[in-house]
Amino acid sequence: MQIIPAIDLLDGHCVRLHQGDYTQVTRFSDDPVAQALAWQHQGAQRLHLVDLDGARSGQPVNDRAVKAITAALTIPVQLGGGVRSAERAEELLACGLDRVILGTVAIEEPQLVCELAGRHPGQVVVGIDAKDGLVATRGWLETSAVRATDLAQQFEGSGVAAIVSTDIATDGTLAGPNLEALRAMAEASSIPVIASGGIGTLEDILSLLSIAPLGVEGVIVGRALYDGTVDLAEAMAAVGPERLQDALTSPKGPITG
Repeated sequence: MQIIPAIDLLDGHCVRLHQGDYTQVTRFSDDPVAQALAWQHQGAQRLHLVDLDGARSGQPVNDRAVKAITAALTIPVQLGGGVRSAERAEELLACGLDRVILGTVAIEEPQLVCELAGRHPGQVVVGIDAKDGLVATRGWLETSAVRATDLAQQFEGSGVAAIVSTDIATDGTLAGPNLEALRAMAEASSIPVIASGGIGTLEDILSLLSIAPLGVEGVIVGRALYDGTVDLAEAMAAVGPERLQDALTSPKGPITG
């Protein structure tokens, strides 16, 4: 399972929102490039960016920071927030991003997402942000009547690289992931799922291993890394190929004292 550090950009700063509330902002850094380099130096294999200004207004307020980050890093970078047209998605991919994440447009214009996925194989991700099982859009300021699992099923066979599944009720709370919602999302389609929201401890990350066989291939971690309740290197080792859990049940037999 891939551990993906998150940088949420608001007016050029690294921040976190509590449950998506723009009035509850915690600023962690004024230098997004330095923060991105720090995660790469600590072993991150991918970086997740969220353009909060873009998600709220649809305007590319943070493009300068995004371009600086992609230019500085050697690991792949993905971005979501305000990507609501084919032109915007392709503009971002041309800036050096590895993947673009489409949320609002996925529910409003699903055919556009499918067309983009066809033109850019492996580079289009659907972001499904849900509250009580229903999809939220436009920076979580609006809630639809569409069930998150139904939306996921729409993209089966479309070529979409992954689904970032965010549980709004737990996002930024450090209260643990919504395993029930993630299980439902993973079972809804064969598209790989990246979990997002609620990670507060290493144990929270380990809890995801129980649903990894269903297709949960990664987890985005934000505030817990900044607060220090999760250590990136330790988390990567805990879910990596040499993790102790696998050794205990290896074909060579259990470890004995």
